[in-house]
Amino acid sequence: VQLQASGGGLVQTGGSTRLTCAASGNRFSINVMGWYRQAPGKERELVAYITAGGTTKYGDSVKGRFTISRNNAKYANTVYLEMHSLAPEDTAVYYCNADDSDYDLPGNYWGQGTQVTVSS
Repeated sequence: VQLQASGGGLVQTGGSTRLTCAASGNRFSINVMGWYRQAPGKERELVAYITAGGTTKYGDSVKGRFTISRNNAKYANTVYLEMHSLAPEDTAVYYCNADDSDYDLPGNYWGQGTQVTVSS
């Protein structure tokens, strides 16, 4: 499984942006996909994930502001992260993550990371 992340960039405080993660390879084996982020000097933290069955989980710091979704295919291979009300604390490298053996993250597969910078 290969994960390709896109989106993000520079956003103003209070703004919105969207990240996309597309899986390729043996994508039909994926049970869960989601996002982690890592800010400079901080540990990597869960942002959100969504299972093949549609169950979602969010990190406490993004609840109510971020929404994760997937395409409608049964074995979805693309997930989207809608990010709203962005704050400078959301500045980080966002990593797509997926797993094919469990329904929880962190999983076995990682994308290359995409930078989100929120200007104050």
